[in-house]
This record gives sequence, C-alpha cells and structure tokens, in this order.
Amino acid sequence: MYALILAGGSGTRLDLGEKPLVTIKGRPMIDYVIGAFHTEGHEVIVILTDKTPYTSNWCRARAIPYLVASGGGYIGDIAEAAAYLEVMHPFFTCVADLPCLRSKTIHEIEERYNQSGKEACSVWIPEEIFLKAGSRPSYTSCISGISACPAGINILRGDLMDRPQEELQILMREESLVFNINTRDELDRVRLLSKGNIPENQ
Repeated sequence: MYALILAGGSGTRLDLGEKPLVTIKGRPMIDYVIGAFHTEGHEVIVILTDKTPYTSNWCRARAIPYLVASGGGYIGDIAEAAAYLEVMHPFFTCVADLPCLRSKTIHEIEERYNQSGKEACSVWIPEEIFLKAGSRPSYTSCISGISACPAGINILRGDLMDRPQEELQILMREESLVFNINTRDELDRVRLLSKGNIPENQ
C-alpha cells in the first residue's frame, strides 16, 4: 500500500524554515514518519510543493520517491498525487510533522480498516488527551459521542477520489498521535518528551 506523506506546507507558524526538516534528536521530523511506514512495508511517496525545495533536495539525496504537487491544499494535493500515480486501491495519507508516530499504530489502523469493509478511514484522538498533553487542537468533531480531533493519518481509495467515500472513523487513545508540530511550544514539548520516548529506529 502506498503511503503519501504530505510535506508541502510553508510552516509559517513554526517559523524555523521548512517544517519537515526541523529536527528532533538530530533527525528531521519527516524521517520518523517515513521510518514508521517503511517498518510496516509501505511504499512511501513524499508529496511536496514549490514551498519545500530543501525537503525535495533531502528526499533526492536519500533516494526517497517524491512528487511536487501544485499546492492546491491538503485534499487537492492528495487527489493530484493519486491521479498521477494512477492509484486504484487504498492508500495511506499522513502529515509529515507527526514524529511520534509508531509503526504499531499504523499496523492497527490498517487492520481495523481492512476488517471494516468501509471505503475510507480517518483517525481521531479524544480532545481530552490533546488538552492533557498541553496541545490546543485547531478542529474538533463529535466521534462516537466524544469530542475528538483529527490525527493527521487517513486511508483513502484511489479509484473513488471523485466522490465522498464511506468512512470508518477510528477513535484512538494514542498519545503519540497528539504531537502534530505546528508551533514552537509544541516542538519544545516534543523535544523534551523525546528524551528516551521516540525510538531511534522505527
């Protein structure tokens, strides 16, 4: 299964250059995400835009496949990449700034999706876990009667991109998915927590 890693944003809130390359324990954030998907045997394609030329160079130097999308937004870039790759089966999408993502979490998401029979899958974290970790979610929705926030990892069907897809909504009490890095405070918190908590090799 393809894993499309979205890494084309400007990262203006973080203001440390290209966000995928901001380091934690000496490794770029995107490297942790790629490592987690590689551990589960997925074929990673990094989706970039003209806002992330250094990330493009980083991928090229490491022979990591990538595409440069037009930068039409999260959904638009995913659809553009899926059409270019001619993906006709399910594929993962994931943001590049989720450095605590674990391979076992990816495995669980894929298993639950395969068992559901649904067309697509979105992953949600209870808002209380975000707040407990000191994060401020930018969006919430009611999932199974619980206020929850999107985790930034999903599964879509490539052959159904022209219409809304019937979706499995997975609610996970997984603290590692809380740390979607958008601000300096969030980065500092993860750098502090990462001392011994983020595996060197996924």
